Amino acid sequence: MIAIDGQSLTLAEFSDVVHDGAVCALADDARTRVEAARRTVEESVRRGDATYGINTGFGDLSRMRIEKANLAALQERLILSHSAGLGEPLPDAVVRGMLLLRANTLARGHSGVRASLIEALLGLLNAGVLPLVPSRGSVGASGDLAPLAHLALPLIGRGEVRVEGRVLPAREGLARAGLAPLALEPKEGVSLINGTQAMTSLLALSVLECRRLVRIADLVAAMATDALRGTDAAFDVRLHRLRPYPGQRASAANIWKLMQGSGIRESHRQGDVRIQDPYSVRCAPQVHGAVRDLLADVEAKLAIEMNSVTDNPLIFPDDDEVVSGGNFHGEPMALAADVLTLGVSELGAISERRIEKLTNTAFSGLPPFLTPDAGLNSGFMMAQVSAAALASENKTLSHPASVDSIPTSADKEDHVSMGMGAALKLRCVVANTSRIIAIELAAAAQGIDLLRPLRSSAPLEALHEAFRRRVSMLKEDREMAPILNTARAFLDDIDGFIEGLE
Repeated sequence: MIAIDGQSLTLAEFSDVVHDGAVCALADDARTRVEAARRTVEESVRRGDATYGINTGFGDLSRMRIEKANLAALQERLILSHSAGLGEPLPDAVVRGMLLLRANTLARGHSGVRASLIEALLGLLNAGVLPLVPSRGSVGASGDLAPLAHLALPLIGRGEVRVEGRVLPAREGLARAGLAPLALEPKEGVSLINGTQAMTSLLALSVLECRRLVRIADLVAAMATDALRGTDAAFDVRLHRLRPYPGQRASAANIWKLMQGSGIRESHRQGDVRIQDPYSVRCAPQVHGAVRDLLADVEAKLAIEMNSVTDNPLIFPDDDEVVSGGNFHGEPMALAADVLTLGVSELGAISERRIEKLTNTAFSGLPPFLTPDAGLNSGFMMAQVSAAALASENKTLSHPASVDSIPTSADKEDHVSMGMGAALKLRCVVANTSRIIAIELAAAAQGIDLLRPLRSSAPLEALHEAFRRRVSMLKEDREMAPILNTARAFLDDIDGFIEGLE
């Protein structure tokens, strides 16, 4: 059971909920704060104060005063009108993350909703009744308005949900789980849709993938370096102490450790005509490490955002005040996603260059395109082309979304973050880079085979053996796509090989 209190949610707990189905409940101390903020809202309604989001219109319509008899309808119509998303639905993991993060921000006790509304969000999450949320339609201005409106629809019995892979009308999905729709009260509609939880959920999932990917990149780079008969001198700890970026030092230590005891390395220690390896080999720690350091920066920002209050207006019950501001603006997450996209793209770019070196006999000294009987066989020729295509696509996707502001809502929302677009692009780049590294793994394993009877280090031989249980050596041409797809799937199952890495 994970207690949701609005201020202590960790990325590890996020993963437990999103990936492993951990159950969540509203913490007792959070309930107390939530109820205090709710009383402030109710008192404002009783007094008839003109308060944005409670008894006014929204956005450029905020000058319109709404009669007390229509306050409940105002909140429901807000959800309906803002459910304007389009495109393919977000994956279940992203939606689970959105439900968790939305409940967490409301639990901080500055949004003015009832505790029962937070419990309804957690009820959907715990029961696996997942709102169908289109992936397009957010500019990250007042946060992710359209995605969060779709997330909220089932709470009022509208929209569609996915239950165990089946898409159902919301009311049917709720009924199957023993849940019932809510009638929204003043302030609750706007509290449900102002915020950054869609872009933050997407970013958090990418960060979790990147945590593994940077270690996998070191693992595969070590095998590729050995297959290229590269030197381990560039990974000497003494070098990296003189430029002590944490990521660089960790990456260098990983590659050094993985290569120790390699018979391939020993075979060319004497008489090797190459004094220095290409940058894609020699500078792997500097590039991989820079990505690691960017990732650490993004994780720090994510830890803040996951436990922040990002709707509007905000309630301060101790002061009996309702204050309108802009915490919903997605700029911190947009910039974080854009920067991480650049880093992950570079991780793929340097991997593609090592693939090229493996397939280029002029450098590697291995058979052309890693194939015996070259000419009759083309070997890994097109695998490298596929890696190049993915790396090039990543470059296009790395154009920052966050600089592409476009005014909305009659120019009331005149600067927007495009954070959702940034986070969606990041996920594409992470997927592409994972595919590139899988191609590098397949090519490096082939290179090791072509150097027999020489053997690599113990950990790299273990990795090679595990991979060969999935994919046999390419002795003559066969369909390449199944090899590369299996290599990509293999990356999902190699935690045992990266557990000891930094």
